[in-house]
Amino acid sequence: MSEHILIAIAWPYANAEIHVGNITGSHLPGDIVARYHRLKGNRVLVVSGSDSHGTPVTMSADKLKKPVEEVYKQYHATFLEVFQGYGITYDLFTSTHTENHFKVSQSIFLALKENGYLFTRVEPQWYSPGLGKFLPDRYIEGTCYICGFEGARSDQCDKCGNVLEPAKLINPRSKWAGDTSTPELRETEHFYIDLSKLEPRVVEFLKARAGHMRETVLGESLGKINAEGLKPRPITRDLDWGIPVPVEGWAGKCLYVWFEAVIGYLSAAIEWARISGQPEAWKQWWANPQARQFYFIGKDNIFFHTSLWPAELMGVGEKFAEIFNGEQGILLTLPYDVPANQFMNLEGQKISGSRNWAVWGRDALTRYDADALRYYLTVNMPEAKDSDWDWGEFIARNNSELVATWGNLANRVLSFSYKHWEGCVPPVDLATLRDSDRELLATIENGFQSVGALYDAVKLRDALKECLRLATEVNRYLDANAPWTAIKTDRESAARTIYTALRAIDSLKLLFAPILPFSSEKLHGFFGYQTPLFGAQYTEEVQDSLGAHTVLRYRPAEAETGVQWQPSQLQPGARLNPPAPLFKKLDEKLAEEERARLGR
Repeated sequence: MSEHILIAIAWPYANAEIHVGNITGSHLPGDIVARYHRLKGNRVLVVSGSDSHGTPVTMSADKLKKPVEEVYKQYHATFLEVFQGYGITYDLFTSTHTENHFKVSQSIFLALKENGYLFTRVEPQWYSPGLGKFLPDRYIEGTCYICGFEGARSDQCDKCGNVLEPAKLINPRSKWAGDTSTPELRETEHFYIDLSKLEPRVVEFLKARAGHMRETVLGESLGKINAEGLKPRPITRDLDWGIPVPVEGWAGKCLYVWFEAVIGYLSAAIEWARISGQPEAWKQWWANPQARQFYFIGKDNIFFHTSLWPAELMGVGEKFAEIFNGEQGILLTLPYDVPANQFMNLEGQKISGSRNWAVWGRDALTRYDADALRYYLTVNMPEAKDSDWDWGEFIARNNSELVATWGNLANRVLSFSYKHWEGCVPPVDLATLRDSDRELLATIENGFQSVGALYDAVKLRDALKECLRLATEVNRYLDANAPWTAIKTDRESAARTIYTALRAIDSLKLLFAPILPFSSEKLHGFFGYQTPLFGAQYTEEVQDSLGAHTVLRYRPAEAETGVQWQPSQLQPGARLNPPAPLFKKLDEKLAEEERARLGR
């Protein structure tokens, strides 16, 4: 029986290009798991979008001296290009600046308010006398009063990771371009969510996920609650760009981005359902206690997704649907897993866009194939600890593993069969297969369980490692049976070996497919299959009261409505298509060329 699987991927701020750290941190692992579940025949919904309301976006617009909406749309367009290039198959990649997201976010706010989880408080906030307005947290920088880091934001320290009380920041200074005035504290009123009321339920929720949530994620989440507790947090800010607070008399204030951006996972599902002509379909993932929701994020956002977002969902109860569309009795589904990744560094240093110390997603695609990049980003994925992109290792792994272990295996066996059996799979009698042939096929068949379990548990590095191990088994089998020489003296023996190897490769193609979709699709075609493994990505323009916005969508292949995750049943004598190499061997000199680009 098929499952409903929601793949919720972190919303990137629309203020900078996507780099490999972003891709391996959330977008790629989300896509790999989504593709696996589609092959299993599960009902998958993949959602995300551009975070267009955060102060990083307004700061970028301020620096560029352009309207905020123009800047967010500019970067949003580059995101769509990158995700199509890397094959990140979003059912909907949208934006927080949509009429739908405004309505859903305001409904969540009002539901929390009606359920008694919001209150107002007058507190001091940093104010710029020179600009004559309150400054968002990211516009204030100073010294962290906990660890002493001099570049801390007023709401959070990126060095020690603690959430800060803005008024306690030491030596505050304005980051607004051209603002030389010294910030001062002035009183302003805001809405707060009373997380302390929800703390017991959040702790219970986290403990219930101990069986499948990563220790790094669970440990950090429970550790913070045990040390600090869940304290009330402000959910509004004095801003002129964002979602207005839906309460009379609160003009000039917007919902805080940390509060409304996570709501995007729900609003994107609702938008997807509406523009797909199935307005109620979102409930299959959001009003279904059996649905499994996976949230793919970086380690800097763990607490928001394991504690604050579940608290919001618990707090709204059945009230959200009543406010949003008048429906009764709908409880929103809580996250199943938050497989947060650590960070990827570059050549031993932290990735820095301002220093151009980065491998930019779009730029890399101009020189390397998407699957070569996906391969290295998976084998080097920072699942348990920070990893490092090293150009020398990228080339070495491409050549010794992707090309030599897997690509050459598929190409030489297909080419040999195409040449010696007139473009067909060898026409062997299956009853004559040898014990060694059956043993290899049984080993590969077991891979559907072992590799599948790793994909399901979001242990993607281990899944790829197991795929490579199985490919190595096929190479060993070929070395032992040597069909290249047997063809001269025992054609029947060579035929059995090549048939067995082809059937193993046909199965391995599926095991590799979630990680290497482009080459697996190509290989699928070499075997003569007419129906593609995966569907197609496309963009669509959506019009609402806020204007037009472009979204990335995914059209599933016909085969994705059934079950493909099963061993090959390749038939003897089946027609093949002319094969070609799947991957390119890379010159070792490229490593130094790429390093020379860094920091320019």
